[in-house]
Amino acid sequence: MKSADRQGLSQRRLHVGHFAFMRSLVQGIDPKLAWDTYMRVEGQSTDQRLVRSTIHWIRDEFAAASRRFDRHGTARLVLLDVSRISQTEPTPSLKDFALQRGLEDFSQSEQIEAFEAEYGERSKLVQRRARLLEKQLQALFWLEGLVAEAPHLGDGVAAWLHPALSQMLHASDIFTLHELLERINGAGQRWWSGIKGLGAQKAQRMQAWLNDHEASLGVAVGAHVTLKRTQLLSHELRAVMPPATAVRPLEKFLVPHELDGRAGLYRLPQAKCLLKASNDFEAILAWLRSKQGLTPQQLADKKRRIRHRDSGFEQGLDWLQSLSHTQRAYRKEAERFLLWAILQKEKPLSSMTNEDCVEYRIFLADPQPRSRWCGPRARARWSPLWRPFEGPLSPTAQRYAIKVLCNLYEFLRAQNYLVGNPWSSVAVPTSSKPQINTGRSLTAAQWRFVTDQLDMLPQACVSHRLKVAMHLLYETGLRISEVCAARVGDLKWMVYPGDATDSQEVSGWELVVVGKGNKLRMVPVSPMTIASLSSYLGSRGLVADIAHPENQEAFLLGQASDVAERAPGLAKHHGRVDPKGGIAADTLAHQVKNFFERCSKVLQHRGDTLGAKRFLAASTHWMRHTHATHSLASGTSLQVVQSILGHASISTTSVYLTTEEKLRMKAMEAFWRAGDRSSAQ
Repeated sequence: MKSADRQGLSQRRLHVGHFAFMRSLVQGIDPKLAWDTYMRVEGQSTDQRLVRSTIHWIRDEFAAASRRFDRHGTARLVLLDVSRISQTEPTPSLKDFALQRGLEDFSQSEQIEAFEAEYGERSKLVQRRARLLEKQLQALFWLEGLVAEAPHLGDGVAAWLHPALSQMLHASDIFTLHELLERINGAGQRWWSGIKGLGAQKAQRMQAWLNDHEASLGVAVGAHVTLKRTQLLSHELRAVMPPATAVRPLEKFLVPHELDGRAGLYRLPQAKCLLKASNDFEAILAWLRSKQGLTPQQLADKKRRIRHRDSGFEQGLDWLQSLSHTQRAYRKEAERFLLWAILQKEKPLSSMTNEDCVEYRIFLADPQPRSRWCGPRARARWSPLWRPFEGPLSPTAQRYAIKVLCNLYEFLRAQNYLVGNPWSSVAVPTSSKPQINTGRSLTAAQWRFVTDQLDMLPQACVSHRLKVAMHLLYETGLRISEVCAARVGDLKWMVYPGDATDSQEVSGWELVVVGKGNKLRMVPVSPMTIASLSSYLGSRGLVADIAHPENQEAFLLGQASDVAERAPGLAKHHGRVDPKGGIAADTLAHQVKNFFERCSKVLQHRGDTLGAKRFLAASTHWMRHTHATHSLASGTSLQVVQSILGHASISTTSVYLTTEEKLRMKAMEAFWRAGDRSSAQ
């Protein structure tokens, strides 16, 4: 937002609450009660300095408004503090006075004479105060009708909130009430987190003030804001952001009828199309469905994790919430292109030309305007703060996006939905090697440090799970989704008899893994890890035996079974833990990330700054890279590592070979040492 625009939003305004508060003070209502009723958004009533400064500001604004209407007498009147006039005890009535003084037998004229002698001056002050009070109230009612305003969405936060509060919001790029409400409804209960200096109490006061002015704002603070994320159901979150022809996720995006592709320039006749789709949106959904999705078992597991109260609210596009990793990645790229085509180019997907596609490729390198297209990754799809981009895409991400869109259009062409593929001739930068950052792995010394830190974890079910998971990830190179989906029944005892090339019989445990593209592979698991898994199963209340029939449906990594002991309140809320139940991949990823952050702090304390930085950047996927690098370094063949990792091409696996790079580094170190000796001579 430009500075001139911000200045236009910063002029503080008067609302009905300011007038109601000042009338309360004039009428003698308890100041604390009046403040808490009308001015609580400003701060605590116990902060007398704040209360006094606010009252002073209000009186000044009242006076300035009066002068604008050439009511200078009224301006002087509203600046008066009537409460300071006659603070003595109230004057008694003539009858009470006579009783108090024993003048009942005197004439009324004599009683009046005595009364005037004692209370004459005080009576005049009281009468003057009453007259001023009445005039002030009349002036406030008059002013309110002329200058009191109601807040609207486009108003700046500085127009309605205390300067200290508005400055906190400005520092987080929140300048209008619309942006404030968008932040609150978009982030949920802890929306204030990350806004320096705000805190829960100030945030609650703002929410209450916004609720008071819901009628003029036209937007309410959602009911979901008062609840924790874990207490909200899927259908409740979906209701937060209504569908619209705006920047919305695919399932919330309304495509205008004239741009839905029914009459697309490059559409083939429906009678010749192999799809039932009658428009571009339906064609995208058909393309997504054609990709390898979750297995029936994975879908059943996902449904089992949904709380019972959430059932019965299924909607037509709910299947978009149960996609495989590949489908989610493809949805993201199709979603971005659809939004850009409709909102920015105002063209249906089935009318896009090669020139349009080239323009979109340029757009990917710098999505503008940023405020419309870009936002933090953490914003969920139900949130009004969701955006399709975080920022400019890297060349690698651009290549991937173009590859996916080319796949989409090729699918539509092959199904006789479109006459051709405009992406087929769009130039895409190529790379001679797979883009895998082999530096994202741990050294042998760092892995030993990890095992030492794992042994030092406190005795708890989550710690036991983390130990098992880390050794399993290191030993097998499994993806996080694969290890979280694995069940005990997927472990098989295999016996391979001798043959012509090797007469020795080989036996051991192997894990059947369903990887990318629903491809099966067998991954060996060591006896030590099998023993750890057996012990872990026992800690969950299961039989401590991998081969026991009762364990076959249990997930390798399960939920914490000691919640009742560690957090009784949490256990009461979530109910009994299923000892066979599994965990989401995000749960494990979060736990591993926290563990690596603890490792980073230990190394930082020891003075190993570089090591600390590496652990701070590490994630679960580093364990896959670590497995590949260490396995190849120990002499395992490329073909074996390729098979274990599930790589489609051996060239991908060969990226992990660091022998040549290591020799190059050692040779250059020798060269540098030789140069140092020469210069010393």
